[in-house]
Amino acid sequence: MKMKMRSDNLSVYFDMVAAIKGVTLEIPENKITAIIGPSGCGKSTFIKTLNRMNDIAGARIEGHVFLDEHDIYSPDTDVTLLRTKIGMVFQKPNPFPKNIYDNVAFGPRIHGIKDEYMLDGIVEDALRKAALWNEVSDALSKSALELSGGQQQRLCIARCIAVKPEVILFDEPCSALDPISTAKIEDLMVKLKEHYTIVIVTHNMQQAARVSDYTAFFYLGELVEYDDTRRIFTNPQDKRTESYVSGKFG
Repeated sequence: MKMKMRSDNLSVYFDMVAAIKGVTLEIPENKITAIIGPSGCGKSTFIKTLNRMNDIAGARIEGHVFLDEHDIYSPDTDVTLLRTKIGMVFQKPNPFPKNIYDNVAFGPRIHGIKDEYMLDGIVEDALRKAALWNEVSDALSKSALELSGGQQQRLCIARCIAVKPEVILFDEPCSALDPISTAKIEDLMVKLKEHYTIVIVTHNMQQAARVSDYTAFFYLGELVEYDDTRRIFTNPQDKRTESYVSGKFG
């Protein structure tokens, strides 16, 4: 199995406090890897290191993160280009205050695509892959802010897809959504792994069990256990994993 990304002895400090402690984790290509664990365990911090969103004042990062064989923390990394290769979908939908078309076309335009015919094709392709085209194809000039929460989140996925990423990071993408919208996003993620490598942070263990191929359990900033999702939920090797997935804490 080909690995798309991996962290090697990765630690993250905020003002000298360790949020991530020596995590080594491989992320397989065209699979869904779920990151689970109780609040404050370092899930979101870890996923944000995968596209350098922790490059902020007060943060210090030790170790390595590789995309294919390139260390994304090496000095020659173009962070803007990196974030087109590794897109991110956040907890709360964050569409731009523009129409639907311009939301999706924004990234390609920033990267120099001006041809309207080409943009039309990119927008349609991205909306189709995000399972939104059939709902909005006749209303592309409508404000994105008028869409429902679930539609807004799928629009944000389309916006991410439009710049042709290799990896998509989802940071609790369904926590603000109703069950029907959540089911649509989950179905969509399963389809998207045909084209992209996916990492999802989720507080919802049932969601991790439903959609992911591999699961990593984090606790107090450490990677406790990583394995095939079915094994994590049915036969975990660490007592802390067993206690968490059985609902004894969290």
